[in-house]
Amino acid sequence: MTGYASAQQSPGPATAGSEAKAAATGRLGLEIRSVNSRFLDLSFRLSEDLRQHEPALRELLTAKLKRGKVEVRAAVETAGADTLREPNPRTLQRLNALQDTVRSWLPDAGALSVADVLRLGASEQGGDTDWSEAMNTLAGKTLKELLAAREREGARLATMLLGHLQQLRELAQQAVPMVPQLVEQQRTRFLERWKEAMALAEGSTPPEAAQDRAMTEATSFAIRIDVAEELTRLASHIEEIERLIRKGGEIGKRLDFLIQELHREANTLGSKSAALELTRISVDMKVLVEQMREQVQNIE
Repeated sequence: MTGYASAQQSPGPATAGSEAKAAATGRLGLEIRSVNSRFLDLSFRLSEDLRQHEPALRELLTAKLKRGKVEVRAAVETAGADTLREPNPRTLQRLNALQDTVRSWLPDAGALSVADVLRLGASEQGGDTDWSEAMNTLAGKTLKELLAAREREGARLATMLLGHLQQLRELAQQAVPMVPQLVEQQRTRFLERWKEAMALAEGSTPPEAAQDRAMTEATSFAIRIDVAEELTRLASHIEEIERLIRKGGEIGKRLDFLIQELHREANTLGSKSAALELTRISVDMKVLVEQMREQVQNIE
């Protein structure tokens, strides 16, 4: 099921100096994307300083999500150039000492530029920031928003599925009155052809035996083309799917099975069809069922 949510947060609780702290250390950004998939497939794109939070994020997501291809992105957004903080003397002394050590071993190494000093200084000042509390808070908030988005998507899917079920029910109702008429029509046609065959045989078979055999064959053929049982099971599956959709909850796998059964009955209806109109109904049913199958695989 599709969904998207994102949020940002500074490290630690909000305080009077939180704006200055955010400028110095950056802000944690987290986004979760979810697209349709039959199974739960999690992927994480975390910056190096946030890799240690992946197990906790995975545990949180698997506890709440059952299906979907879910991508989690998280990174610390550093402050812009207009909010750069001046490196403190201790940091500058350490960078200078490190540069002297490197150049003593590598005399040809280039000197640090101002941009290098600012970048390394900002990294050293913000590299020890503990994002655990902010990550836990942000992950819970973002996941809640994602679930709400998926729930809205689920409501739209439920409306669509209920509409398809109503169309299937109408198609089945069109087929019901055709069944006895087709059976009797095919039985009569079979008997007529049998009589024609007997006339061509010039009475080589006793009339009574021929009549009994004709009735047996006609009855057997009528049973083979009778789709009343398929229509009954089709109606039963439609009612059960509608009940599950209205009930809600984790119904995706049960719907998968019932959709397969719907397709089976619609396919049998077409294979046993003895009339063009019944074949058309079967084709229309299979189109609707296939549309439902694609969407049902996205429901948890």
